[in-house]
Amino acid sequence: MSGKLYNVGKIVNTHGIRGELKIVPQTDFPEVRFAKGSELVLLHPERDETLTVKVESGRPQKNVYLVKFAGMTDINEVEKYRNWLVKVKEEHLVELEEGEYYHHEIIGCRVITDEGEELGTITEILSPGANDVWVVSRPKGKQVLIPVIDDVLLNVDVPGKTVTVSLLEGLL
Repeated sequence: MSGKLYNVGKIVNTHGIRGELKIVPQTDFPEVRFAKGSELVLLHPERDETLTVKVESGRPQKNVYLVKFAGMTDINEVEKYRNWLVKVKEEHLVELEEGEYYHHEIIGCRVITDEGEELGTITEILSPGANDVWVVSRPKGKQVLIPVIDDVLLNVDVPGKTVTVSLLEGLL
């Protein structure tokens, strides 16, 4: 399959006997991803096996979404998809507002201070509470945790893969 695929969920179980699946969402837009007519790609977690599906219906239930795919009408047809990953094609990504970024756009960016010092590369994004924290791996030394707040983040250049920050006292 050509084109990049991005995680939006994981199938954890079946629901009922009419072909519904329980999906744990891994997206900020589950109401878009699991809406009627949405096109998704199911990916086997170990084999290079994919299946493109169209959502017939989807609804939230506690911490999962109950989703039924077009053409799959009973439990016997969908049982084999348990533990498969649910992905979306790059062209179906939701357009974000200014100042918002997908994780795949930020991870790998070089971080430079407002004084021109290169800190390292963003390798991970944490979501501990009020704001995200970008983990910067340094060539030598400890990782740096950069809070994603206006006082610290000066500029994010996604095409140039660079982030400019103003270090608050105590960050290093």
